[in-house]
This record gives sequence, structure tokens and C-alpha cells, in this order.
Amino acid sequence: MSRYCSQCGKSLKACICQWIQSLSSNVELIILQHPSEAKRPMGTARILTLSLPNSHYFVGEDFSQHQPLNQLLSQQDVAHFVLYPGESSQEVQTELVKKNHKMRVILLDGTWKKAYKIWQLSSNLQALPLLRLPTELKGNYRIRKAPSDNALSTVEAGFHILTLLEPQRDFTPLLTAFDNMIQFQIEQMPHGVFERNYRG
Repeated sequence: MSRYCSQCGKSLKACICQWIQSLSSNVELIILQHPSEAKRPMGTARILTLSLPNSHYFVGEDFSQHQPLNQLLSQQDVAHFVLYPGESSQEVQTELVKKNHKMRVILLDGTWKKAYKIWQLSSNLQALPLLRLPTELKGNYRIRKAPSDNALSTVEAGFHILTLLEPQRDFTPLLTAFDNMIQFQIEQMPHGVFERNYRG
């Protein structure tokens, strides 16, 4: 018998499926996950893929010749964007949905260094327009060291993208699942470890 959940991929003890709620959205997310993130017990991309039936999820580093992704990108009736803070990036706002009949936003799932590697190697991504989130947003990834206060986990980024583009919908179940996952991990730590390593 496997020690891992067949649905979320996490250990049975840390299974997140009980907190997942299926959500509908017009905007689709494509998650490109660096291989180093795939087995992390605290990875958050799975919350997005389980909660959003129309999301797409691929693992790799160089997606230039990635056939399933390129098939999606070749669809002429869909506007594709990459969430990446390049010089030409524009802030995510509701007007983008009004301008485009259908939208997909690509998220790079990994540390800043790994996300940059995906971006650098994947020539098909560099041809797409870039988006950025408002700089005042703050992350709540309490059990990972973040490079800055406004560094967001993948699920937080997905939540803010969808909320800004489709404000009429409620995507808070994404954050609820995220917060429950984080709290569970904190509770598994030996007494005092969280306070010493992650607070202050």
C-alpha cells in the first residue's frame, strides 16, 4: 500500500485533499514546475491544479520543444501571458479580460533562481507578453524563507491573478487550503522550531 495520496501526491499523513474545493474560472492557469519542486512536501502548485479543473500542469526546465504546451500556445483564439517581472511586464488588471475573449496565464513554479532558469531556457515563453502582480501584495508562506516580504507562493500568485482578473468570483478556498497545509506542517515541527527559524 502506497504511503502517498494518489490524488495530491503528498504523504497520506499530509494529504491536502480534504481542503480542496473545485472552483470555476474563465481564465486558465498553466503551471510550469521546475523538477526540483515536484517532490517538495510543502509545494503549493498542486492546490491550484486540484482546485481548478481547467488548469494545465507540466514539469520541466526547458519548454521550448514541449509539445503539449506548444499546442496550447498555438491556439489562435486564446491570449497567453507569462507572470514574470520583466521590464516590459504590465500589471494584472481586470481590463485584460475585457480585451481578450479567452486568457491563459503561465506561472513558473520554483525558487527565483529556478524560475529564471525556466524563463531563460524556454524560447517559446520569451515571445509572450509579461504580467506582474502589484508590488504591495504580501505573501504568507510562513515556513519558507522568502527573499522579500512581497514574495508569493505559486498558489498565492494564482489566487491574486484570478481575483484581479475575475473579481466577481470567490477564489478564497485556494488560500484556505494553503493556510491549512501550512498550519499542519507547523504543527508537525518539534516544539520551538518554528519560532526559532521562521518568526522575527
